[in-house]
Amino acid sequence: MKNPERTAGSIQVIDRASDLLEAIARYTQAVSLKVLAAETGLHPSTTFRILASLVEHDFVARDEGGTYRLGPRFLKYAARVRADLDLRAVARPEMERLRDAIGETVNLTVREGDEVIYVERALPNRMMRVEQIIGSRAPLHVTAVGKIMLGDAGAEETLAYARRTGLPAYTPRTLNDPERLLAAADKALENGFAFDDEEAETGVGCIGALVRDGSGTAVAGLSISAPIERRRNEWAPLLIDAACRISERLGFRCENLPARTERKTTKTRR
Repeated sequence: MKNPERTAGSIQVIDRASDLLEAIARYTQAVSLKVLAAETGLHPSTTFRILASLVEHDFVARDEGGTYRLGPRFLKYAARVRADLDLRAVARPEMERLRDAIGETVNLTVREGDEVIYVERALPNRMMRVEQIIGSRAPLHVTAVGKIMLGDAGAEETLAYARRTGLPAYTPRTLNDPERLLAAADKALENGFAFDDEEAETGVGCIGALVRDGSGTAVAGLSISAPIERRRNEWAPLLIDAACRISERLGFRCENLPARTERKTTKTRR
């Protein structure tokens, strides 16, 4: 049925498409055009046109009998939300353990396009701390995690990113030269961790490492943020260990090599 609480700025066709998706989602089996028109109060011809557009974009699937169900794109987005929630649940205990060990803020970020998004954090119980807002974004080249993500993506992608964005400077220490960024990204991937030396914000330093899923894909970044005078290089092995434990819970095993800087991640045999 129609939603009576529409805002003044709502767009009619989007409202109607939303009503149809809601109606389809209420049924465990594919549902007919006639039922959907009755559920939403739309004329059958209007219902058919909107459904045809949703089918074209894979938000709805039309079966051979002419009935409708949620489509693959809609389900893909739902799976992505679930994966994000699962990632945060898996990462949270390790983030808290790392925070307690070092007494500084620990962040979980994911990549979206040319930025990282902060999706989870573990804050220390101290007055002076670095606090990233969940949902906030930052360009890849100014963050520790972003640099190692670029390194993982490869030289071609790193240089393409530099061309797309122009590498805007946020502080005097931002790497805004493509060759310097490429060298930093390569070094980060080789070492297994990256630094942010006041490149995003003056007075703030970070260390970042990658989290991988069962397919080998870098799905997130784990980082420590602290006032630059308190940041310690010896946190890097602790950070790598925490990122590895999260990765293992997502289906990967991190091999303990003699040199920490040569630590590699391999797919778990099933």
